[in-house]
Amino acid sequence: MTYRNPPTTPRKSATFDDYTLSEIRRAAATGIYDIRGAGAKRRLPHFDDLLVLGASISRYPLEGYRERCDTSVVLGSRHAKKPIELKIPITIAGMSFGSLSGPAKEALGRGATLSGTSTTTGDGGMTEEERGHSKTLVYQYLPSRYGMNPRDLRRADAIEIVVGQGAKPGGGGMLLGQKISDRVAEMRTLPKGIDQRSASRHPDWTGPDDLEIKILELREITDWEKPIYVKVGGARPYYDTALAVKSGADVVVIDGMQGGTAATQEVFIENVGQPTLACIRPAVQALQDLGMHRKVQLIISGGIRNGADVAKALALGVDAVSIGTAALVALGDNDPRWEAEYNELGTTAGAYDDWHEGRDPAGITTQDPELMKRLDPIAAGRRLANYLKVMTLEAQTIARACGKNSLHNLEPEDLVALTIEAAAMAGVPLAGTSWIPGKNGF
Repeated sequence: MTYRNPPTTPRKSATFDDYTLSEIRRAAATGIYDIRGAGAKRRLPHFDDLLVLGASISRYPLEGYRERCDTSVVLGSRHAKKPIELKIPITIAGMSFGSLSGPAKEALGRGATLSGTSTTTGDGGMTEEERGHSKTLVYQYLPSRYGMNPRDLRRADAIEIVVGQGAKPGGGGMLLGQKISDRVAEMRTLPKGIDQRSASRHPDWTGPDDLEIKILELREITDWEKPIYVKVGGARPYYDTALAVKSGADVVVIDGMQGGTAATQEVFIENVGQPTLACIRPAVQALQDLGMHRKVQLIISGGIRNGADVAKALALGVDAVSIGTAALVALGDNDPRWEAEYNELGTTAGAYDDWHEGRDPAGITTQDPELMKRLDPIAAGRRLANYLKVMTLEAQTIARACGKNSLHNLEPEDLVALTIEAAAMAGVPLAGTSWIPGKNGF
């Protein structure tokens, strides 16, 4: 009699999973690296790994229908004659015209204005759509200098010097030729239809001493009226924050690796930088060590999705958050109603692989005139305003449950972590214990 082992289910490798195998095959077939938009897709420690401790006997909660919970924030009060006053601590991150369509930039401005917050230009200059519909507009000053001019610097309400971005700290941006339309080419002084790569560093400085000179130059151009932000990717948040402050920044913006991008190498997106959660406490510590916490405001971005994320970020010591990917989704990007057309592009709604291609069926990340007509900037702006309203209400609900009459009164003591990694990154106890990994030698 012959005995055979029962058949087993084939086991796939965790290291060489289906996606990794497909990437190896693609690289072997093409000889070029993969380029895509959005941010890191890998699982990273994030705000979901933190929980908020509501009030019970030891804390006194506030009644949501009768007691106020303040949400306002002032940005740039250190040196600027005209600091920015926002109704909510949720801002719209920089996303360029070129990466986004004109109607999308208008919708962002409309939604932000309805919500009492700011939007940001991104690379490529200031569009009239965005300036005309944004009550508060932050002008990004990037290494490329595309579209930069003194007139628009003065028309802005604040200036954000971009040193790095969370999806690609240390790397420059990309805008593929199919998105370089006549108008984009004119604004950036580029040839139409040719791939554009932004520089990875500013051409006129090599370190913090030069950054200080640049900040002073921008202050003189704008008569010291405008707050000056410095934005860095989440790489070395303690030292980058300290150097930005010493260089004279009014506001520091740190973008974690969950932050999106219009296009860059995927190997960059998934392997360079730190998670947003890991960046907050070192940045706050730097401000505290310099005696500048709350005097220089800290904005965090990269993967902010809801009011709980906002509340947790503020509890860790930031002054405001910034959203990009979520704002585009609120406008209507990657909506399942366009699934058939996403499939034709070789992707699916929610994958965000199409941002750099310029064929977005939602009319948001495109320069195609016919596709752009699909986006109604007025309706899209209202959707964004609705989303920002919900985020704010959610954050207020959490703050009131902790007994706080302002979102800015949330504190690390209101948080615990579900994982050792999150506890160590956020500097809060592991749930059910008093243990903070890395504290007291443990």
